Amino acid sequence: MYKTELLHHFHPTYELPNFNQDIAETRLEKEDANSGNRGMKRKAVDQDHLCQTPVKKQGTGSDVADNFGAQCKEEQDHVPIIKINSVCSMASPKPSPERQDCRSLKNSTMASAPELKIGQKVSEGKTKQIFELVDQPGLVLVQSKDQITAGNAVRKDQMEGKAAIANKTTSCVFKLLQESGIKTAFVRQHSDTAFIATHCEMIPIEWVCRRVATGSFLKRNPGVKEGYRFSPLKMEMFFKDDANNDPQWSVEQLLEAKFCLSGLTIGQCEVDIMNRSTVAIFEILEKSWATQNCTLVDMKIEFGVNVKTQEVVLADVIDNDSWRLWPAGDRSQQKDKQVYRDLKEVTPEAMQMVKRNFEWVSERVKLLLEPQASGRVVVLMGSTSDMAHCEKIKKACTSYGIPCILRVTSAHKGPDETLRIKAEYEGDGVPTVFVAVAGRSNGLGPVMSGNTAYPVINCPPLTPDWGAQDVWSSLRMPSGLGCSTVLSPEAAAQFAAQIFGLTDHLVWCKLRASMLNTWVALKLADKKLQACSL
Repeated sequence: MYKTELLHHFHPTYELPNFNQDIAETRLEKEDANSGNRGMKRKAVDQDHLCQTPVKKQGTGSDVADNFGAQCKEEQDHVPIIKINSVCSMASPKPSPERQDCRSLKNSTMASAPELKIGQKVSEGKTKQIFELVDQPGLVLVQSKDQITAGNAVRKDQMEGKAAIANKTTSCVFKLLQESGIKTAFVRQHSDTAFIATHCEMIPIEWVCRRVATGSFLKRNPGVKEGYRFSPLKMEMFFKDDANNDPQWSVEQLLEAKFCLSGLTIGQCEVDIMNRSTVAIFEILEKSWATQNCTLVDMKIEFGVNVKTQEVVLADVIDNDSWRLWPAGDRSQQKDKQVYRDLKEVTPEAMQMVKRNFEWVSERVKLLLEPQASGRVVVLMGSTSDMAHCEKIKKACTSYGIPCILRVTSAHKGPDETLRIKAEYEGDGVPTVFVAVAGRSNGLGPVMSGNTAYPVINCPPLTPDWGAQDVWSSLRMPSGLGCSTVLSPEAAAQFAAQIFGLTDHLVWCKLRASMLNTWVALKLADKKLQACSL
């Protein structure tokens, strides 16, 4: 992950030389920065790479400067490709800056964190440094800086505390996504200003997802007014090529590029997975920010290929440089990096305002990990012989983060006790979904449904001999009863989760990620089958 990679582009009109590449500023920044005075980044070239395609080892956090008016950067002065034998080959005879960086890293940011054996500095961007971890192969350390930039670093300032703010934001966002079930490169937060991530090779594409039209989209689409709402979400992709202003690409261009990373060629399957994943990730973060009355306007993300598993995973960073965030949907209250980009003059007072906005986001983002409502599932079984069936329901509920309680009661043999148990859970005010598990003649579901306003789900444990007859006691209800019937225990738990997901965003996020993972699994299974057929 985050490793300088040798790049060679198939297109004859641009070369991508670079050494210790600056990680590009976010696509969202590109949309509002002026295109003039852009310094061209040089991209490292490794002539021994297996696949001669433009590739970048994952340098977390691409901060790509925006060209508000144009789709493509102008061609800049040619920078000759030079062969680099090591990251020190261009250093002066003085002590290696890389070693100085490592010493500084250990002396400052690692003071309160577990000691790590820091290896080479793999890459460095405007806002972060990436280091190998000697004793943890396959992992890297992502160290943030106290630097903020705009317009491809035409504007560049130090903002004390930004490293900690950005690292806190990124760590919280990735924790939310991982707990939801999204596969990411994030491993864990290491210190206030650094986190550990898996080693990936970055796919040099920025995926931009938009809910509200603003920024460069308006320039590229005359006639569309700011504020136009995209339903479904508007997807765009941009090839990371600073010399040509990160041109917008089509799916066909991406497929024809035939990028090869860690042995995985990026084809239709991988493109579809990234596209579908970007939508799911945006919707999860959009739903989460809505709990804080904030509109997620748009955002950009990047993917990488895990060098060990060859999986396409969400990589990069997601912090306040990665999105537009409007409290109450009001642009005038924006809290993201756009405030810094819009400054007419950088003054100490203005920088304090920018810092307060970043701090506001880093504090609010922690709240996204907290549930907005509590709920529970109460499973009522007619007999302990149904325990195995009920345990499946409980296990599935737990996967969604929903507490599940098992009780034994018979509406036929002890209706008074059944109604007493019902009243017990109605009386404490905790939102509850009842699941009735009763074989043969199901009396539990209808009795519960006729005596509570809470949702009731029938989940009868049908047997091969009488199942076809028994199921009718769960399907044919008297008038006035509204209990549903779901035969699969896992599906019954999912239905309960969908009910709670209406008010608890964390449950909803798990459901959304589960949908994505099911889709991806089918896509990969089909790809594998096609490969076997060929």
